[in-house]
Amino acid sequence: MDNMMVNNVVNSLIGIPMYVKYIIFAPLLGSIITGFFGFAIGKRLSHVITITCMLVATACSYFVFYDVHCHNYYFNGPLYNWLTVGNQTFNVGVLVDQLSSVMLVVVSTVSLLVHIYTIGYMAHEEGYQRFFSYISLFTFMMYMLVLSNNFAQLFFGWEGVGLVSYLLIGFYFKKDTAIFANLKAFLVNRIGDFGFLLGIGLVLAYVGSLDYATLFADLHNIQNITLPIVHWNLITTICILLFVGAMGKSAQFPLHVWLPDSMEGPTPISALIHAATMVTAGIFMVSRLSPMFNLSHTALTVIVIAGGINCLFLGLLGIIQNDIKRVVAYSTLSQLGYMAVALGCGAYSIAIFHLMTHAFFKGLLFLAAGSVIIAMHHEQDMRRMGGLAKYMPITYVTMLIGSLALAGIPPFAGFFSKDMILDAAKVAYHSGLPGGAFAVFTVYASIIVTAIYSFRLIFMTFHGEERFRHVTHHDHHHNDHHHAVEPKESPWVVTLPLVLLAIPSMVAGYVFFKDFAGNTILSHDVTNISWYVSMIQNEEHSPVRMILESFTDLPLYFALAGILIAYVMHKNPKATDAFKQKINVIYVIMDRKYFMDDLYINIFAPLFRTLGRFLWNVGDMFMIDGLIVNGSARVVNVYAKVFKKVQSGYVNTYATFMALGIILLLTFCTRLIIG
Repeated sequence: MDNMMVNNVVNSLIGIPMYVKYIIFAPLLGSIITGFFGFAIGKRLSHVITITCMLVATACSYFVFYDVHCHNYYFNGPLYNWLTVGNQTFNVGVLVDQLSSVMLVVVSTVSLLVHIYTIGYMAHEEGYQRFFSYISLFTFMMYMLVLSNNFAQLFFGWEGVGLVSYLLIGFYFKKDTAIFANLKAFLVNRIGDFGFLLGIGLVLAYVGSLDYATLFADLHNIQNITLPIVHWNLITTICILLFVGAMGKSAQFPLHVWLPDSMEGPTPISALIHAATMVTAGIFMVSRLSPMFNLSHTALTVIVIAGGINCLFLGLLGIIQNDIKRVVAYSTLSQLGYMAVALGCGAYSIAIFHLMTHAFFKGLLFLAAGSVIIAMHHEQDMRRMGGLAKYMPITYVTMLIGSLALAGIPPFAGFFSKDMILDAAKVAYHSGLPGGAFAVFTVYASIIVTAIYSFRLIFMTFHGEERFRHVTHHDHHHNDHHHAVEPKESPWVVTLPLVLLAIPSMVAGYVFFKDFAGNTILSHDVTNISWYVSMIQNEEHSPVRMILESFTDLPLYFALAGILIAYVMHKNPKATDAFKQKINVIYVIMDRKYFMDDLYINIFAPLFRTLGRFLWNVGDMFMIDGLIVNGSARVVNVYAKVFKKVQSGYVNTYATFMALGIILLLTFCTRLIIG
């Protein structure tokens, strides 16, 4: 980098508040130090450095959030010029507003607590320093995504979190299942990212810029453009292609298949990537680009339908899971469906509200599941647990809080955001949005389903018979040593993050109710949930009133019915097994995950493998290597052999060719003059 570029970088950074720079670069610094020098500085110093860097980034994130919400702070500008191609300039820039400030708090809080939690969970694992380097690098990539003010930087962060998630899911790279899971996640996300890249390409082609502000300013000029040949509306095409990217990253049907298998990675990864950050990137992206999505009812309908399928049908799969982490994983798929339904209904603020509350209680559930796994000597099958409440009171209480929030029981955080999504779906239905009826059905039915799998987990893990007494377990830390499990509460580095996440899981909905219900986070919501805004402005609506009104509405009783069903299933396992036999066909379909994995592995994978081989043989080997590269070499060789004979070294030969050349030239000139 020359001196002029260094000066440009320094000068541009001076205009940025100091804490925004620290947010971006602190986790990157921690990742670089630990990644390159972790072997030299040791385990203790590695986690001290990365956690200190995350503390700095988290503190600065809260400063940004305070400035934005209390002082109406706003910034949109470049950090420095990364690349110039012709008239197109690609900048690394920052957009600090209401939306990005909320995301900064969510990402920073969960990431910091995961860093602390990792000290206890990964204490005896190989690659301890490498793990800390990866999660810090992941956090940096997420910051770049959240703070981007243009598509190029968004794509950099988008691909960055995908790459690091590949490394984290396959952290146990000696396990075949982990390698399969991270490859599956990588390939499925590439499918989504192909659509995402095409959408960005259309923006550049028709707008001439990748900056969000330029796109939004030009929307009125491009909203009626149709693509040649296919005659598709440009904005609808862009929105659907971008949402294909969100389908991969945010695990929306049918690109959801990677997320359950990603549980092969260590539990802290599940909390960081698949609860609070990476899987919410697609939700964030649609919310960020909401002015454009508002112009396409077709795209919103696609989002509603995909979200509804996730919400109900993928949530149902959580009921039959016995792996404690997979239950929570399928609940993530269902809750991402809730967020997508809110997006499709045009209620972007409410989608981000649920994103925030979900990050806290889902991070809590994953980390609490990890605490149980530690106590059970890395046993994850709930059928081998039971009665753990008296041995692990802190884990039990915090996981119960997370489950109540997940089930939408008032006054826990999930209640407020989920209830608003139900209202948004009803308004969309009455407004005539295509797919509105489907959205209402799926979100209401999912209330019961969510409560069933949430409390089935609680009852099977913490109540009833101590089934772990009847089995012995292999401790993977000690070769061939089998022993009976004696569970005990996890160390403070594990339980402290649980307690700290349990607090916002209880109060976040109450605290941020006015910001989100009052529509102050995003000003582009199109669903007319105007009663929230007007009643809040007239002080007729409050979180307390919302709680009281819930006792006269169906959702609360749906959730309580789900809890009761889970209790009956727990108390009557024989009746549950008999019912399973009666619906055996349905159970087999659900157990095979609607045959989606079979479809990908047995049909699409061979099809694309055949297509890939064809393109390799015809396109690469025949066209490129055979014709273009080797063919051009052969042509040159033939010409060389011919003209080599001309270069004989005899004067009479050269004189003959000169004479022939003069004759040909005179003939040509004569014909030209006569003609």
